[in-house]
Amino acid sequence: MSALPHIAGLPHVAALPRTAVLGLGAMGLPMARRLAAELPLSVYDIDAGRRAALAAEGAHDAASPAEAVRDADVVVVAVRDQLQVEGALFGTAGAVEALRAGAVVVLTSTVGPEAARGTAQRLAERGVLTVDAPVSGGPVRAGAGDLLIVVGAEEAALGAARPVLERLASTLTVVGARPGDGQAMKAVNQLLAGVHIAAAAEAIALARGLGLDPATVVESLSQGAAGSFMFADRGPRMVQLYDGTGEAEVKSRLDIFVKDMGIVTGVARDAHVPVPLAAAAEQVYLLGEKAGLGARDDSSVVTVLSPSPSPSASASASASREGAGR
Repeated sequence: MSALPHIAGLPHVAALPRTAVLGLGAMGLPMARRLAAELPLSVYDIDAGRRAALAAEGAHDAASPAEAVRDADVVVVAVRDQLQVEGALFGTAGAVEALRAGAVVVLTSTVGPEAARGTAQRLAERGVLTVDAPVSGGPVRAGAGDLLIVVGAEEAALGAARPVLERLASTLTVVGARPGDGQAMKAVNQLLAGVHIAAAAEAIALARGLGLDPATVVESLSQGAAGSFMFADRGPRMVQLYDGTGEAEVKSRLDIFVKDMGIVTGVARDAHVPVPLAAAAEQVYLLGEKAGLGARDDSSVVTVLSPSPSPSASASASASREGAGR
């Protein structure tokens, strides 16, 4: 593992912090696995099977968030949205029942600036520090310690959480000194990511409409000026929806972008900044959710713009063409 550059003014912490991870979903599980290999770790998730999997790798299987954080120095919260953050920290048997004063909560979820600031204020009233540290990169990079993490935190909080962050991130960018600053940067990141996925879907839909082979389009354009990370990453998964090999593995749920683009357009509205492309992309994801695609991979949004015809419809169209040619 390559260590991150030392941040001026923050000491390296020699002792291994006792760590807890709350949430073992698409990102939380690989992050927890990464941490379990090097740190004393306790984990909690509503899914007992996921907890058991981590227990087999040396982590303590906790029956509640409160139990998971009882002796923790650093608590990583890796849940889907602010509602789940509220439950994990402040709900029944929530973490605040057992967090000691001076412990640090690392908020890796994308929840928006105001939610992060509100959470940090409630924790501060109990003497608990907060590091606002939303993550980007996906499950594979999470397991490899190759995440992009943007941070908003005071120096004391960041210094205490640093040994954990160093094991999760290849790129750590401190964007501000208060919780909420990291979320603001993540909103900008998600604006770009969300628009790029929607644009990739629109390009593939157009390619299909023009009779082009989507696989050839993705392979060719990914290498040129029109390419983007999202086009190269999601494009093949979009193609898979049409080539008869079935749906792609769910790596990032479509409803995550419903949430994230809602955060983007919300903070932009509050800042009086027009974001017409983000607003249009948000509508595409909402259409996908309305069509029942929320739990599917976000690449499935392409089917909103270019539905795959049923075999019967294809056969009927073929018969019609043959009849017209007689």
